Amino acid sequence: MNFSEQPAFAALLDCKAQEQAITLSERFVQDKERFANFELPFGEHVKVDFSRQLWSNEVKDLLCELAEQMNLKPAIEQLFGENLFNHTEGRAALHTALRMPKTERVYLNNTDVVPLVHEQLERVKDFCQQIHSGQWLGYNGMSITDIVNIGIGGSDLGPAVVTEALHCYQDQGIRAHFVSNMDGAQLAQVLEQVNAERTLFIVSSKTFTTDETMTNAKAARAWFLSHCADEHHIKKHFVAVSTNSEAVQAFGIDTEQMFEFWDWVGGRFSLWSAIGLPIALTLGFERFEQLLNGAHAMDQHLRHTPFEQNIPVLMALLSIWNINVLGYRSEGVFPYCQDLKRFPSFLQQLNMESNGKSVNNQGEVVSHNTGPIVWGEVGTNGQHAFFQLLHQGSQVVPGDFIGFARTCYDYPEHHRKLLANMLAQAEAMAFGKNYEQVAQELAVEGLTADEITKLAPYKVMPGNRPSTTILCDELTPYNLGSLIAMYEHKTFVQGILWNINSFDQWGVELGKKLASRLIDDLADTGTTTAHDSATNGLIAQIKKWG
Repeated sequence: MNFSEQPAFAALLDCKAQEQAITLSERFVQDKERFANFELPFGEHVKVDFSRQLWSNEVKDLLCELAEQMNLKPAIEQLFGENLFNHTEGRAALHTALRMPKTERVYLNNTDVVPLVHEQLERVKDFCQQIHSGQWLGYNGMSITDIVNIGIGGSDLGPAVVTEALHCYQDQGIRAHFVSNMDGAQLAQVLEQVNAERTLFIVSSKTFTTDETMTNAKAARAWFLSHCADEHHIKKHFVAVSTNSEAVQAFGIDTEQMFEFWDWVGGRFSLWSAIGLPIALTLGFERFEQLLNGAHAMDQHLRHTPFEQNIPVLMALLSIWNINVLGYRSEGVFPYCQDLKRFPSFLQQLNMESNGKSVNNQGEVVSHNTGPIVWGEVGTNGQHAFFQLLHQGSQVVPGDFIGFARTCYDYPEHHRKLLANMLAQAEAMAFGKNYEQVAQELAVEGLTADEITKLAPYKVMPGNRPSTTILCDELTPYNLGSLIAMYEHKTFVQGILWNINSFDQWGVELGKKLASRLIDDLADTGTTTAHDSATNGLIAQIKKWG
């Protein structure tokens, strides 16, 4: 199905000029209840404000009609049962099962997967208990104080984001470190901070063949053996999250310490599985469960809430409006929370790897724009970096502001100023400052009429830049689980509306395959001629300088 051929989309295009003729300033003047009409609560802890998006109730209704015409409701229901959303790899997408309670049932190929999920969760819980109680000891009889997670993509970003975000809840005496990059500098810097006797390495790779992960894992193994010189001790200091028991065993890891996940769990949707072991170890298993509970609550919201009040559905529909009607191709994410400093990177992978597609589910080149460029930075750092473009640049970038009413850190003045900045930036994007306002301010400062004429244009802020504000009471495991699931579902709904496969990532593979060929060329001392002239020339220069 092509959404651009649906009657509701044609109606959206028809009302584009009418909607663009009304500024956000005018909308708020005309509708004194605009905030109340466009904000939505999620439970008692989250409020999402859509009032500063460039839309009206008419647009909202048409977008919901479009969702109906694209059969979104049955697609959502399929997300919670047997499906083949990842049809190019012959796989289901059932990450929602990872946070379901034991009482629910999800069948895939006549097998209920929920008991499998809880079996692994019980193993994670038991392992955490062993580490936290001191029952699990290192090779010299000392307790574990550090864990090093070795993975890449979803096996790294997911647990890293959650662990860092919930820093205030890290009270288990375990420090977490994350290694993902092929650049050995990252591994070297982590190993400088840990003691081999008290460190546990978690190697996370579904196939146990991912090049970056296994290169780092082998180097970590060699470092560890340089300290203890006994391969038998690897079993006390390395565990795996994988599906390849033979490769895990060959590495030296006891398969009793291999935690499983399944091919119906995509990497960027996997933090809820045993991939989240670093989260459970640093925060405690109960808080990991709270994270899962928050995500499950958002699952229920997606599944049972009408589109008009459905937060992730409306987030996705607004993307359709902004990207495919208004022509805005980029989305900013601005968490006003230092603990969420890696959240924009997580959302980059989640959305751009999922929806960065130009071929539809029928194998045809799409006739419309799909995934946006997602980027961002924590506030207030972003204000001194790229917010100049947001306010006065020639490109309009819709943005999400994320804030928390309370903080666990004892700096109340800092937090008031942080929230004030978040609210001010969203306000400035929406309403700006016109020429008359600028001229009046400059006159008060004592500038002459001629000076005002020269300077005022540089200080005008056009405003009318759309944004959404997501406000939570506090950054808790439950709220974070809800927030992540909210963006997961936004991504899924976007994919359904664009008629693309959000769960494969063939674009990731080409560069890796080319790199595997180039490794030997770089090792060879001779002249390389097998590539294009640019690649050959750069290889020659690397060899000369290397």
